[in-house]
Amino acid sequence: MRTQSLRILISSARKFVNMGAISRLWNLMKNFHAADISSLMNHLVFREKLIIFNVLFEKDKEKTGEVLGELNPEDAARILRELQLEQISELFQIVPPDNVAPILDLLPDDRKKSILAAMEAKPSEDVKELLLYEEETAGRIMSPDFYALDQKTNVSDAITAMQLEADVESAFYLYAIDEQNRLVGVVSLRQLLFARPNTPLKDIMTKDVISVHPETDQEQVARNVADYNFVAIPVVDSEDKLIGVVTVDDVIDVIDKEATEDIYKMASLDTTDRIQDSPLKSMKKRLPFLMFSLLTASLAPFVVHYFEDTIKAFVTLAVFMPLVAALGGIAGNQTIAIVVREIAIGQADWISARKALLKEMLVGIGNGIIIGLILAAVSYLLIKNPYLGLILGLAIIANLFIAALLGTIIPLFLKLLRLDPALGSVNLLTMCTDTVGFLSFLGLGTLFLSKLV
Repeated sequence: MRTQSLRILISSARKFVNMGAISRLWNLMKNFHAADISSLMNHLVFREKLIIFNVLFEKDKEKTGEVLGELNPEDAARILRELQLEQISELFQIVPPDNVAPILDLLPDDRKKSILAAMEAKPSEDVKELLLYEEETAGRIMSPDFYALDQKTNVSDAITAMQLEADVESAFYLYAIDEQNRLVGVVSLRQLLFARPNTPLKDIMTKDVISVHPETDQEQVARNVADYNFVAIPVVDSEDKLIGVVTVDDVIDVIDKEATEDIYKMASLDTTDRIQDSPLKSMKKRLPFLMFSLLTASLAPFVVHYFEDTIKAFVTLAVFMPLVAALGGIAGNQTIAIVVREIAIGQADWISARKALLKEMLVGIGNGIIIGLILAAVSYLLIKNPYLGLILGLAIIANLFIAALLGTIIPLFLKLLRLDPALGSVNLLTMCTDTVGFLSFLGLGTLFLSKLV
């Protein structure tokens, strides 16, 4: 939905909610896609979300289930806490199991058990199976519904079987299995439609099947789907038996979620922090990160204090100090953003780090020389002292070099420790670039103090 349309929808929905105009609210939303309604609800406070959800449930349960599947699990779980058990059970008959599992996992254990008991046997068992796997794995996001037939089945019988089968979420491929239910091939629907009716599946199937295991990290699953241009990827167990498929819509959700998490973490934010949260709730989420930032930023003032006499002797040094620190921080953040992205898509690790490190160091030195010369010239024109220009230029070169060096090493080191490379990278880098920047600038200032005063 375009931004202007979404803005109008948000404004109108809020107006109707506050007026209590339920029929007008339904008339507004009934022709919108579930994804658009989900986008709308993401911009509303919880009271407004709950009212809209109840209106949807009363008017169109099918669409309500689609909206529930589109909402982020945290919002969905919070809404479901306000519904009756029968209502939740009815909705979960509609929502695909791979969308139910992450929502259900956020509810209290007793509530979870009650909902599973109230659901019909088939969807309940499917959800229970998914909940056995760890979060953020292929097993948690896979769909247990797919088309699978024996490899000896001919094309005509395969098409008939698919027509008679209930509609499944992942109707992209037909998977061929052997007598032991092991995955042995895959046939696209296009191949199936253009093959001769009596042709066995084994004669037209692709035998070199790319698959993942249920324990595979969801980011790796997303990379596989992107690398091979799949619309679905099969999930097999240790015996190569087909147990589920991960579809492209789930992969897009994973990519969006992981990208959002990385952005939040690099900005030192809780990934659940939202603009609709109350000020107190946001304060609680942000304060721990600010305290960590305070801790990492506390080293630079000690460096400045150590050179207090130098600053007193030539106060002009204090004018240029923020420039040195700021440029180092910006250059380092540029490097971190690139390295974290490369790590996220599996293109950077310690083995391949040498090339990346050398490249970023050359970039840091090159940018440092150019910016250092510019600032040296500007400072000379302002202060008429060539030594200040020399000090500033050398400090900029040193700090941008360190920024590039640490901007590459810090995320890789955090990955080596099995920590999220995006988490804490910026804070650690800022601590280093501020400290090194002040140390090099004021240290050189102390060395050349007699030429400055």
